[in-house]
Amino acid sequence: MRLRSAALALCVAALPAAAQPTLTLDQAMAHPDWIGPPVESAWWSLDGQRANFTLKREGSPVRDTWTLAVSGGEPAKVEGAALAELDAANPRFDAARRQAVFVRNGDVFLRVLGGPLLQLTRSAETEAQPRFGADGRSVVWRAGNDWFRWSPDTRLVQPAALPRAEKDPAAAPEADALRDHQLRLSAQLAREKAFRDAQRENAEAQRKADPTRAAAPVYLGDKIVIADTAMSPDGRWLLVVTEPKDAARGRGGKMPKYVTESGYEEAEDVRVRVGRNPPQGHKLVLVDLAAGSSRELALAALPGISSDPLADLRKAAGQEPFKGERAVRIGDIAWSDDGGSVAVMARAVDNKDRWIATVDLAGGKLVPAHRLTDPAWINWNFNEFGWLPGGRTLWFLSEESGYSHLYTVVPGQRANRLTSGRWEASSPQWSPDGATAYFLCNRAWPGDYEVCAVPSTGGEVREVTALDGVEDFTLSPDGTRLLLRWSAHHTPPQLAVQAVAGGEAVKLTDTRRDDYKARQWLAPQIVQVPSTHGAGTVWAKLYRPETLEPGRKYPVVMFVHGAGYLQNVHARWPVYFREQMFHQLLVERGYVVLDMDFRASEGYGRDWRTAIYQRMGHPELEDYLDGVKYMVAEHQGDAANVGIYGGSYGGFMSFMALFREPGVFKAGAALRPVTDWTSYNHEYTSNILNTPELDPEAFKRSSPIEYVENFRGHLLISHGMIDDNVFYQDSVRLAQRLIELRKHNWELASYPLERHAYQHPESWYDQYRRILELFEDDLK
Repeated sequence: MRLRSAALALCVAALPAAAQPTLTLDQAMAHPDWIGPPVESAWWSLDGQRANFTLKREGSPVRDTWTLAVSGGEPAKVEGAALAELDAANPRFDAARRQAVFVRNGDVFLRVLGGPLLQLTRSAETEAQPRFGADGRSVVWRAGNDWFRWSPDTRLVQPAALPRAEKDPAAAPEADALRDHQLRLSAQLAREKAFRDAQRENAEAQRKADPTRAAAPVYLGDKIVIADTAMSPDGRWLLVVTEPKDAARGRGGKMPKYVTESGYEEAEDVRVRVGRNPPQGHKLVLVDLAAGSSRELALAALPGISSDPLADLRKAAGQEPFKGERAVRIGDIAWSDDGGSVAVMARAVDNKDRWIATVDLAGGKLVPAHRLTDPAWINWNFNEFGWLPGGRTLWFLSEESGYSHLYTVVPGQRANRLTSGRWEASSPQWSPDGATAYFLCNRAWPGDYEVCAVPSTGGEVREVTALDGVEDFTLSPDGTRLLLRWSAHHTPPQLAVQAVAGGEAVKLTDTRRDDYKARQWLAPQIVQVPSTHGAGTVWAKLYRPETLEPGRKYPVVMFVHGAGYLQNVHARWPVYFREQMFHQLLVERGYVVLDMDFRASEGYGRDWRTAIYQRMGHPELEDYLDGVKYMVAEHQGDAANVGIYGGSYGGFMSFMALFREPGVFKAGAALRPVTDWTSYNHEYTSNILNTPELDPEAFKRSSPIEYVENFRGHLLISHGMIDDNVFYQDSVRLAQRLIELRKHNWELASYPLERHAYQHPESWYDQYRRILELFEDDLK
């Protein structure tokens, strides 16, 4: 690995044509070790002098930790005894920022900045969420649902909160006439019971009076399961998230495995389908650890919790009207540093509302601070929140304006929006004094990601970096510099450092292999495709020769990214780096290629995301039809020879294109595709289509298997047989439909050892060999 303090070239300078190595399919689909390992994670040493980061070891899944002085020099692998002195990511500082705590390898460590490292735990448990207590000296953390405290005075680790989903053994038994009858008739039984009660009461009194004794368990009953806990830094309060113990979990599936080490067929348990296991509602319990008492926090204070946004669908489906309060799931819980304030996030199980509320600790009730509602669904992203120093002001992200932006609010007052515009703010981090927020922004165009800054009181938003492709960042311990992971279209993530005041970033690493850098790569052109369907413009990556031959028509290949809510048209290293190389190979063979961020893609705001509500595959297909028109009108595309391909959501969309617009798309490859949304998971699908029982028309409208009768052309279906995300059964069921409809010119390629994300170069090669042959045979 070589370092450069000057700017790295994104691609090597053009070489004479004769010197260019030919890009082959085998090379494009090879294990990415030949490219060089990306910097996968990075964090500061607590003295702010070094950057630590992880790299995948060549020819192995093992990740090694490396360290590098941010002032320059050569990186060094951290090995042997040096591992014991390593600082870890995500430290928590005391108020004076003179010491920090963190978890490394499941244990808690404390370091006085500039001083030695003190290990607080060495256990078989996995500790998490360490922070300083309200006194600024003690340290608290959790292991499972239990909380522990370390004091610098005693140097002891002791339990601080031990919630239990069990009956309290000291509680009075439930009323029982026969037991009362026996105690009345037998003096000896009554006397023995009195002795037991006295011993228990005495033991409890001694426990409370003796400061050397561990905290007693908190019994919450045996009819619940503890889902989460959060203890206040002062050790006074515990919030416990519970759900019903015996709730129906739904019927899971059995996935066959045919190629196994045992040599026998085996089966693997897999998830439940959408609607068969709606998430259970959570309850929130406030425990007074000092008093040993607990109370459930009523959810009725959350605005809109008793309304039914699905009332019309429920009525159309013949279901009973909704009554009572909607079920919610409790997300994060955030305590202020002094333990005096706490905020919780709750999200409706029906996906239409998200609330942030504080807790009146003395009164034992929730106090709403912010409500975000959406007639489609609340985003998975942009849900971070927390307290500014002092514990009086909350900050949070919200899409209520149509784009994710940063807000602050003093509970009980009106929220203050710090950022605005047709762009998204994400991943905020605050300066140590809470005066400035730093966050990712894409203000210049949707795929250009920089670090921006804004004062906590509002004001001008300032772009701190100018790298175009910032992946993520971490503030230095003193808050004066940023450790950046950045990338470019042919440069996997690398490290850089920059002052928060601005200036030029100093790029620290270049982990690319020489063979990869020696090639001249085709940079995608970023274009805007005009929409004839009311979407404005659709951003896309265009791959084409620099100069088109006059009068020649080029076959067109359309690529569809996966995940639905994912962004691939950006200046960063793509998730689809193999496909990017494949697109270059296609251009070298005489194609033009378009890769679009269709409606539903990430990076373009709420309305772009929710355009597919109850009609997946329809707005997206409109965008691809506009893409075909654009390629024909602007880049000499051949309208008679258009192909399409993609994986996962991209496979789903390839089906929708071939089945719903067979006159436009001549050939297509659907890789690990969803064919019927009733078979996908609840967490993703119910956001967009609700459930099959409640909204059957949305599922019918959105599932390719409902349109198979329209298919003509040539189709490749490709699927890993142990895919535990989109089940192989999806493709098998669609194949059966093709058989029954007597369709021709289709094939199913099966990969016995592949899950959703293929791991083996042989499978990658075989799959893309078939795609290339499909396009060569049908589009030329």
